[in-house]
Amino acid sequence: MLAAPSASGMSGVDASLGISGHRTSGQAVRHANVTAALAVANMIKTSLGPLGLDKMLLDNMGDITITNDGATILQLLDVEHPAGKILVELAGLQDSEVGDGTTSVVLIASELLRRANELVNQGIHPTSIISGYRLAMREACKYVEEHLAVDAESLGRECLMNTCRTTIASKLLSTDPDFWADMCVDAVMSTKTVDPFTDKVSYPVKSIGILKKQGKGSKESAVLKGFGLNCVRASQQMPKKLEGGIKIALLDYNLKKYRLAFGVQVVVSDPEELDRIRDKESSITKERIKLIIDAGATVIMTAKGIDDYSLKFLVEHGIIGIQRVLKSDLRKLATATGGRVVESLATLDGEEAFDAANLGEGEVRGE
Repeated sequence: MLAAPSASGMSGVDASLGISGHRTSGQAVRHANVTAALAVANMIKTSLGPLGLDKMLLDNMGDITITNDGATILQLLDVEHPAGKILVELAGLQDSEVGDGTTSVVLIASELLRRANELVNQGIHPTSIISGYRLAMREACKYVEEHLAVDAESLGRECLMNTCRTTIASKLLSTDPDFWADMCVDAVMSTKTVDPFTDKVSYPVKSIGILKKQGKGSKESAVLKGFGLNCVRASQQMPKKLEGGIKIALLDYNLKKYRLAFGVQVVVSDPEELDRIRDKESSITKERIKLIIDAGATVIMTAKGIDDYSLKFLVEHGIIGIQRVLKSDLRKLATATGGRVVESLATLDGEEAFDAANLGEGEVRGE
């Protein structure tokens, strides 16, 4: 039977928890957290702005990275302090949500911590400081919306171009800022949406997709007005282009030859009965594809796969089939074309059917 260690003579042992280590609290912890945050900020302070200096980082594998992007620098650093890790996560979140300002948010956060530590040393409770910061944030946002916010359309294209050039100045694309700035402005302006009820104009940036393809230079990039998919036709015998309006079927299930479910055991002694089972499986697959074709679909996109047996019917009817489409792309396509993602052909009556109202409408402008 083990007895709990006594409080006397336990150097480096927490008496209440019975574990090794030291417990630090109060002013010492606050000072350590602020010091760690300022240390992280000092590392990237000189890389801020268009005149910022580049940093050269060498990892354990010997790879060298030269950059002045705050998020990239912090991700390559091995930060162990909890307060420092919070700033690293803050830079990563800013990079994923906005794409710029990673260095600025780290510097602002570290400066707020430094000022807050000074107020704590003056005897102000941390809860009061946090409440004051939140009030200041709300007032700052309110002031920006009322006095500083300007409609993007009133600024003109040249002002938007200058904003893009400033953002690109610290990126790898800085070698040709005019080309990329013009492309970015065209892409954002093409997403202009007007609310029919409030006449409010918005630019949903998340509706812009970026497709990457190896084999050509970066200067051959272009803006495509439409919806692009990084996919290919399921068969080379399918048409490359369809003229006029098309009907798009968006599916979230396999277009493959029907198979009995797992766990179902069928004992067949007559070879002719086995042939009938195989024929029935083939006819079920054919009927399912026929339901979609009869509804008027000219393009079928599915998040799953399409086997050779199903491809044969699509090729015979001149239908473009695309498989392994991302579900996120299917949802965006459904929104853009007015269609609906179909997960099953089953109906409430226990039969199978495909409603033509589920088809989206659009135009194919390329291969």
